[in-house]
Amino acid sequence: MNNISIQQSPKGIIILGSTGSVGTQALEVIRDNPAIFKVSVLSALKNSELLIQQAKEFKPEAVVICDESKYLEVKSALSSFDIKVLAGEDALSEVAVYPQGDIVLTALMGSVGLKPTMAAINAGKNIALANKETLVVAGELVTQLAIENQVKILPVDSEHSAIFQCLVGEEQNEIEKIYLTASGGPFLGKNKDFLATVKKEQALKHPNWVMGAKITIDSASLMNKGLEVIEAKWLFGLDVAQIDVIVHPQSIVHSIVQFTDGSMKAQMGIPDMKLPIQYAINYPDRLKNNFKRFNFLDYPSFSFQKADMETFRNLELAFQSLRKGGNMPCILNAANEIVVEAFLNDKIGFLEMSDVIERCMEEINFVENPQLDDYLETDKHSRILAAELVTKSIF
Repeated sequence: MNNISIQQSPKGIIILGSTGSVGTQALEVIRDNPAIFKVSVLSALKNSELLIQQAKEFKPEAVVICDESKYLEVKSALSSFDIKVLAGEDALSEVAVYPQGDIVLTALMGSVGLKPTMAAINAGKNIALANKETLVVAGELVTQLAIENQVKILPVDSEHSAIFQCLVGEEQNEIEKIYLTASGGPFLGKNKDFLATVKKEQALKHPNWVMGAKITIDSASLMNKGLEVIEAKWLFGLDVAQIDVIVHPQSIVHSIVQFTDGSMKAQMGIPDMKLPIQYAINYPDRLKNNFKRFNFLDYPSFSFQKADMETFRNLELAFQSLRKGGNMPCILNAANEIVVEAFLNDKIGFLEMSDVIERCMEEINFVENPQLDDYLETDKHSRILAAELVTKSIF
């Protein structure tokens, strides 16, 4: 018996970050299920060409181009369509509350996702969260806001989706520990001498996942896993001691939950972001699809090993920031965004990224119980300091 409940009209999806990796894959899911989903809003940072192409196909109520210099280009290209065109980052918060949208997929990169996510939550909209930085920067604030507005935050990251899926039906059972799995990235097993000389071209070659440049560099440095640790704390209400990271190069076991009786549940599947995207935007129902199926015979063995936090210091710094609490994860995230951009522009070495982040964590003013203004100030000052440290090349 099919238990999928199809609405009388398709569910409206607001996609913040439609031209990135998650956004384009979400549109693939929507394209394959036109009776179930429709696009209400699309947004892009600066990829106006792809945004225009997407808007012409999906005909949303509105589009946002964050790069205001490209507003006229987008406006002109869509002049014959009944589509509202907005520009600038502030417009993201405006469209996030559109009544035509039933769920907001935040697929933005970086802390720019915080304000529109909070706006959507205040408007009572469920969030499909692919922008982990929102919870890294202000996890306590955002999750409390979601509780107050009775809003669901549905994880899209494969690891958090895995934990979320493992917990369905287990609401009354206490979690002992979760294990977030990491592929290890392109530099698994490498030492500091090797990492000291790597270039962005090497770091951008992820062995299992196809992702944007920033998240791919984060994966190579294990910062992505560190951000996921922080995100998991807030998504699932965990203490730091309840979160562990294990390296699983095959990326088939997406994460594991261990309960207080010692029993463990894992969610598995081939690396494909469309599955967690589809699960989040259609929760609680599962949709039949034609995605490639996993074959055990293709993977005769799985392997697991401890994450090397001495060599890949970003993961240790993330754990440290979470233990400290307050605005420390916000400092970590802001500094990381600056150093990743610097590394991609050949202005800093791979290992130096951790050095800059650590310096920012030591020097930026610590706020134990931050409010939104504190987070925004912390973010600004952390970026300024990180940029200065990169420019001085003092390491």
